[in-house]
Amino acid sequence: MTAELKRKRAEGSSSRKLQKLSPPVEDEDTSAQETDGDAQEEQDDGEDVEMDNGEEEELEGEWEGVAHLRSSGEKSSKPTGEEIRVIKDASDLFRSNTFKLQIEALLPNVQPKSKRKPPLERFLLSFHTFLSCLPDVPQEHPLEASRRLLKKGVSVPYPTPPPTEDTQWKVAFSGPTDITLVGSWANETSVKAQGESSYGVDLAVEMPSSLFQEKDYLNGRFFHKKAFYLATIAAAISNPKSGFNVDVSYISTNDDPRLTKLVLKPRADGSPNDFTKLNAQIHIIPTLSSTDSPIPLHRLSPAHANIRITPESYSSLNTNLDNAEDPSKLPSPLYNTALLTSLIPKSYLLSVHAIQQSVPAFSDALALLRVWANQRGYGESGEKGVSVRGFDGKGPWWAALLMYLVQGEEPTSAGKKLGRQGNRKPLGKGLSSYQLFRAVLDFLAKHDFENKPVFVKTEGGHRYSPNEYLSTHDIVFVDSSSAVNLLAGVPLGSMKLLNADARKTLETINSSSTSSGDPFPEVFLRDHRNLHARFDIVIYVDLSTAKPRKPDSHHTLDSGSASNAVLASISSVLTQALGNRVRTIAILHPTPRTRPLSQAHPTTSHIVHIGLFYNPVYAWRQVDHGPNSASDPDPVAVEKFRDLWGDKAELRRFKDGSIVESVVWDVKTVDEKTLIPKRIVAFVLNRHFGIGEEGVRGWQEGFDGILRLPEGVSRYYVGENGLGVAAVGFKAALRAFDGVVKAIKALSSDEGKDALPLSVMNISPTSESLRFTSVFSPVPLPHSIASVLPPNAKYTSPMEFVIEFERSSRWPDNLRAVQKVKMAFLEKIARGLMERVKGLRAAVIVGDVTGVDEGGMEDVVRLEVIIEEGWAFIGRIWHDREAVLLDRIINDSTSRLPHVTRKDKFQSQRQGKDYHTAIQAREAYTRLYTHAPMHHRVIAKLFHQYPAFAGTVRIAKRWFASHWLLGAAGDSVSEEAVELLCAMLFVKQEWEAEADKDKNEDQDKQEERLMVPGSKERGFASLIQFLKDWKWDEQGDGIFIPLYGSSIASVSKQPKAVATLLGTGVWKIRTAMDEEGVVWTMFGPDAVVARRVKALAQATWQCLKGMEMNEVSERGGVLSMFDHPTDNYDVIIKLDRSLLPRYHQNVSLDQKQLSWRQKSDKGELAAALDEKIRPGFDPARLLFMDLKRVYQDTFRIFHDTFGGDQFGIVWDPSLKQPRPFRVLGGFSFCAHETNPTESQGKKSKDKKLVFLNEQGVLGEIERLGRGVVSGITLNVEIDNMCIN
Repeated sequence: MTAELKRKRAEGSSSRKLQKLSPPVEDEDTSAQETDGDAQEEQDDGEDVEMDNGEEEELEGEWEGVAHLRSSGEKSSKPTGEEIRVIKDASDLFRSNTFKLQIEALLPNVQPKSKRKPPLERFLLSFHTFLSCLPDVPQEHPLEASRRLLKKGVSVPYPTPPPTEDTQWKVAFSGPTDITLVGSWANETSVKAQGESSYGVDLAVEMPSSLFQEKDYLNGRFFHKKAFYLATIAAAISNPKSGFNVDVSYISTNDDPRLTKLVLKPRADGSPNDFTKLNAQIHIIPTLSSTDSPIPLHRLSPAHANIRITPESYSSLNTNLDNAEDPSKLPSPLYNTALLTSLIPKSYLLSVHAIQQSVPAFSDALALLRVWANQRGYGESGEKGVSVRGFDGKGPWWAALLMYLVQGEEPTSAGKKLGRQGNRKPLGKGLSSYQLFRAVLDFLAKHDFENKPVFVKTEGGHRYSPNEYLSTHDIVFVDSSSAVNLLAGVPLGSMKLLNADARKTLETINSSSTSSGDPFPEVFLRDHRNLHARFDIVIYVDLSTAKPRKPDSHHTLDSGSASNAVLASISSVLTQALGNRVRTIAILHPTPRTRPLSQAHPTTSHIVHIGLFYNPVYAWRQVDHGPNSASDPDPVAVEKFRDLWGDKAELRRFKDGSIVESVVWDVKTVDEKTLIPKRIVAFVLNRHFGIGEEGVRGWQEGFDGILRLPEGVSRYYVGENGLGVAAVGFKAALRAFDGVVKAIKALSSDEGKDALPLSVMNISPTSESLRFTSVFSPVPLPHSIASVLPPNAKYTSPMEFVIEFERSSRWPDNLRAVQKVKMAFLEKIARGLMERVKGLRAAVIVGDVTGVDEGGMEDVVRLEVIIEEGWAFIGRIWHDREAVLLDRIINDSTSRLPHVTRKDKFQSQRQGKDYHTAIQAREAYTRLYTHAPMHHRVIAKLFHQYPAFAGTVRIAKRWFASHWLLGAAGDSVSEEAVELLCAMLFVKQEWEAEADKDKNEDQDKQEERLMVPGSKERGFASLIQFLKDWKWDEQGDGIFIPLYGSSIASVSKQPKAVATLLGTGVWKIRTAMDEEGVVWTMFGPDAVVARRVKALAQATWQCLKGMEMNEVSERGGVLSMFDHPTDNYDVIIKLDRSLLPRYHQNVSLDQKQLSWRQKSDKGELAAALDEKIRPGFDPARLLFMDLKRVYQDTFRIFHDTFGGDQFGIVWDPSLKQPRPFRVLGGFSFCAHETNPTESQGKKSKDKKLVFLNEQGVLGEIERLGRGVVSGITLNVEIDNMCIN
């Protein structure tokens, strides 16, 4: 045995030499940056199973400065000075040692493996020889050359306008003068893109200057010759005689035919040149020498006009020349930039290489930056998904951005005009990769790209005047080559989105610096491309029918394609129309795909997504003001305003006497008001681009529908059929509550025999309907409406409040006597209210859904108030002395001396009934009187601070309830816990101090609100994202929510025995008032429900992603997230829908069920429901609680509190297995019939086995629910048996 153990230890030590440091992997958020996996690679290639000595030495280098494996005989020693220095440097340069290790583990997984590069290098060598030996093609007409190549199956990608028969110039081909590996692959800074994208190997093929003429910069002649050159190479490679086993295709950056390049993707054949395992593809990019080019560079300045089309060309492009300027004088900045990009690949390669030599951490910092950007959609989107518009092919910009921060800024006259006296100071060249990465984020978060151009420092100064860039480009970032604006064509909204992402990342890093959270997965590993959790509203637009109202051919030619021109126009028009309603307008769409050689031009996706960040101050404004005709009579401004809005614009007089051009958006409900931004987008797209309503889709209406009462009920409150109800909604409920509060306080101020013995100090609301977070907007139930509603729509939810009297020594010191005094107080209040307030009904209620407290210690006395308007309230009395009395019983301090401590782990089992009753009463006291009022106040404050908070909570509660997981009873998720989870998405440290500031002072700081959801839809998606990833079982302390400020008064903690005996929940949601995080999760969710929540959240997340890709319909997509599957339940109990007072709140409501039945069909329960209004009366809920209490040891039962018409039951699996009989087993059982042969030789006491009597239990449930239960369905493996 000793030898065997030694052998195993030896094997274990050898295996540790082969292990690699791997980055942490999150559930459901597998990074697209990861490779195919080491395990799969080892299966594909046998040489990967064991590493050679060189690889082991390389692996040890990865662990350098971290730790060294010591042999068993080596004694441990203190860290050396070198080790301490390494640890100190890691902490100073990389934020922490752990962060440094995570970065070192990440980079090898996102970069190509060196051992797989040799096949590519061999291929490139043979390919270089092949290109150098290509035969020349004599000059010929471009159309003749195109027809000749088309016979070989290759189309020439001539950009618009294509050459015609009248074209005088010719095309030709000669062997390339130079072939150079350029781009990130040559500089070893390649990073794997999202999805299944491959590494890009850019190969610059320099075209001979003799093929071009001086005037080729005009009207696309350079691009036409470049296209023919590329097509000739494509035809040669695709020829079977070439000997290359590759797939050849075209791809156009930004879907611009002028930027077309060849893509070579290898086929697996096992040859020495087969580089399929590298997961790379070669991009052939035709270039032109910048030194001996015949094209004069001064003709390519941003303000130069190089598109000079004739009137005939205008007519062929459906443009009215009479309304256009002289095309020969219009600048063509995007056209000129596209031409300049063919001149800079070599200079870019050299500049990056030079800075890599001077800044050691440059390559790693660039890799981190690219990983961060890819995770947020600033790059290729992969096969499925969308990316931010404008960043396709912007790889050089990320490197130039780092170069700008390291080298500094070029002084320009434009900078001085903008008030920038000094240049940006360069960063130190000895910074770590993490410090450089963070410096880039800081720059992106603070720099104003709209108003501050950037010119990277260069040796000889920039070639073109800064004013030319400023007059022709929205964003200016000129690289060190002093020729190209690297951000040309990038929408301003995309840069604002990048700015918001950088600020959010910095906030994540900074907030994690003071807490135990690890920001690395959030910054680098998590996929942040989900649209619904990223934007306040996402609008799906179909451009297949888009036709600009005023076509601009010059803009189309300058943009490179019609689709690019339309998207640029959409971005510009939406920016004008939405104005300050939004902070950011981002357009997202799939990145370009490869196309066959027979297809000349790219096929552009006609589906785009428009994401908006709301400005909560102005987003839902109903009136847009235009120019004032009296104070500012500018006919041009008036004409522009009317051209933008068309018939929607009108001249209006306002209360101050001003007459202003205006646009008014009429709304009838609050839900319609939140749709104003989407209505503006739909109107503008229809007016200016002819896109109908069916082509503009959002998902807001679907979410609004699940929070709204059905039309069959709401029509009695509003509209023409309204029955005279004064007001409905949250504000009406608050006004009614204020009236009740005033009436109760008036009783304490009376004198005489009817006066209250003590004065009322405070009345605190604790109802969700009074803090704007109830799922449905509260409505009263007056007799006028109750008389016409069917029984299954006659429900009113009472609103709870707490009454606090002044302190007095006259309160008894006996808990049972305290409850009697409370009852007397409430009875006196009820009598006084009915005498004072006309139409008010009040009653004292004793007991709750679990029955009357027989011991008399629990607080089960309540005051029910129903006012004439139909609002219902429930009041309780708070007496602070109760906590002390309960603690005495729990701690048993009166039964022993103070210095005597009893140590008995079975003490709780040996206590009497009073002890256990006191435990339950103490928990209820802490929850109802200590935490509930404070929780109510802070949640109400959140509603006023963040407009989207209340809607987020309402949708979240609806989601939990629709999946049968919401409720205060037992193992479900409490409504307060849902509110806390939603608050986590909005609050941060010291948020209350910011909320108390004057709003006028903070309007300039609204950018911070980009970090929090601006709409309920985004808030809900963010909550689902958190729930699907929340590892509650690994977080011992749970999550902390800074809901309360530092000035919160300390509260007395309840005895530990309360949580020990009653606590079954596994979630811990901590706040400053609840340091243990168990007040609102004391009873649930338990482990089973918590895992169920996570599984449902993951399924909901997939549904949200399907909605992004338009895989589901608008209404159906939302409803599918709230459609609860019942296949996993053992038993489904169906309820009679006609007898459920809350059925009208059902998420899958059958409108036909909301109808009156004939009186003869009514049973006793239905007749009782028709007699009078019963606040909070729900037979389904009462039956649910009874079954839960009676069969708590037999099964788990689930139910939707909002009108659910089914119960779901899951049997305890342990009860299905035969077990020995015992008295008081706690469940209904039947005898297990054993085989006589098996029972021979056994003792008689071992033969009596029992198991769960499922049929007996279901029979009892049917009898208990008679009148409410309509059927019971059993889900079994073989068949379904129904008992009716």
